[in-house]
Amino acid sequence: MAKGLTEESIVRSSQSVTPTARKNDPVQGESAPADALPYLLYLPDGYDLDPDRQWPLVLFLHGAGERGSDLLGVTTQGLPKSVEAGGDYPFVIVAPQCPWHSSWTSELTTLSVLLDEVSVEYRVDPDRTYVTGLSMGGRGTWAMATRYPDRFAAIAPICGGWLPEAVGRIRRLPVWAFHGEEDTVVPIAHTEELVAALESFGGDVRFTRYPDTDHDSWTRSYDDPELYAWLLAQRRGG
Repeated sequence: MAKGLTEESIVRSSQSVTPTARKNDPVQGESAPADALPYLLYLPDGYDLDPDRQWPLVLFLHGAGERGSDLLGVTTQGLPKSVEAGGDYPFVIVAPQCPWHSSWTSELTTLSVLLDEVSVEYRVDPDRTYVTGLSMGGRGTWAMATRYPDRFAAIAPICGGWLPEAVGRIRRLPVWAFHGEEDTVVPIAHTEELVAALESFGGDVRFTRYPDTDHDSWTRSYDDPELYAWLLAQRRGG
């Protein structure tokens, strides 16, 4: 990808996890080895111009249909799809691929280590790290934030659910949730329950409901520049 989508991998290990850059074009479809969690990396225009500049980072979590061992699948929805189409963003994007037999809620530790390693390898602003995802990735977004509530500056879960009793841990974290009212795959009640729970804890939460929209509430969400303006306005602890 000319604008910066490259293949990377993070090797699973109980002792250390080291990313291995693989700069081939993802359209070649090279899959990662069995012991690695592959991901796509996007570096914004201008990244190489100022060696002292730190950049915001967005962790993107795909849905269940994009699991597997072919990174091409990750580019079919959400932020990676937009980048493939020529989208230009002022932040680093990390888009890992979940193994076909797993889910993001089972990969929270690996995702945290991935963020640790990317933050060392690249010039990432530790106070402007965000996570967003759709469907299974929306659930993973909620789960990741409640597992590591002090890690992120804001989150944007799309048509996902999680444990209402856990959201008290993110009552100080800015949240913007999205869901389609006609969703029959993950009913909107899942997000309604989480938003209500957050509000009961005094949480900072926005909730966008899309009338006449089914499960694909992510296309409208990721096409909206206001989402990125809102994300980038948030800082950890701010």
